[in-house]
Amino acid sequence: MEKQFIHIKDFVEIAYQWVRPAELQEDFIIIFLHEALGSIDQWRRFPRLLCDALGAKGLVYERQGYGSSSPFSSKRDSSYLEKYALDELPQVISKLAPDKKIILVGHSDGGSIALLYASKYPENISGVITMAAHVMVEEVTLAGIQPAIDAYQAGKLDGLKKYHGEKTEAVFYAWAHTWLSEEYRSWNICDKITQSTPSLILQGDQDEYGTEKQLELIESKLKNVTTYLIPDCHHQPHLEKTEEINVLLKDWISKEILKGKQN
Repeated sequence: MEKQFIHIKDFVEIAYQWVRPAELQEDFIIIFLHEALGSIDQWRRFPRLLCDALGAKGLVYERQGYGSSSPFSSKRDSSYLEKYALDELPQVISKLAPDKKIILVGHSDGGSIALLYASKYPENISGVITMAAHVMVEEVTLAGIQPAIDAYQAGKLDGLKKYHGEKTEAVFYAWAHTWLSEEYRSWNICDKITQSTPSLILQGDQDEYGTEKQLELIESKLKNVTTYLIPDCHHQPHLEKTEEINVLLKDWISKEILKGKQN
C-alpha cells in the first residue's frame, strides 16, 4: 500500500501506511514504532506477518525527521524520546486511531517510546511489546556507536539513503551525537514507565547496544510483564528471527490480550 500523510501541529507532515486496512477483525490496532535509524520500509515483512496471524489492522508511521516525514525542525536534545512519545504519538493516534484500543510494538527507540506513552495514557493501550528498548544509557551502548560512525563515514551505511534520502545524514548524526553527548549520559526513564498494562519485553542476548540489565530494569518497574532474553540474537530480533518472533508475539497477544480468541 502507498504511503499516506497527515499533518500535525507546527505544519509537520507524518508519513504512514496501513497494514490490512480493510480487514479489521478485532477492536484493536497494532501500531509499529521504528528504531533510531528506522522507517516504514525497514520493518520489511514483519508487520504484515503479525497482522495476518492475528487478523488485525496495523499502522506503521515515520516519526518527524525520518523517511518521507517532515525533516527535523529543531536540534535534538536528551528529552527527544519523551517528545516523540508524549507529543507526536498522541497526535498520530488522535488522527488515525481514535476510539480504538491499541497494541504498541516498538523496536529500540520505538520500544522506549512505547513504554513512555503507555505509562502516560494507559487507558488507550491494550498491550505493549518492546524489542531492544532502552531505559538508561549503558557503556556497551556508547561503545557500539563509534563503530557505527566509522562505518557511516566509510560509506558502509549508504543503504540508509534508500529510506531517508537527503535526511540520511541528519538522521544518523541525530542518533549518534545525542547518545554520545555528555548530557545524555545521565538519561534514565525508569521512574517514568511505571504501569500495569500487559507488556512483553524482548531483547537479544548478543545485543550490541544493550545488556540484560535493560530487561531487569523494565521488569522491576512494570506490574504485568513478561520478559524474554532471546538466544543467539543481536539488536533486531524481528529481522534476525522473523518467524520465531512472529509466533512468540502472536501467541502472547492471543493469551494476554485476546484471551484465547485466536486458534
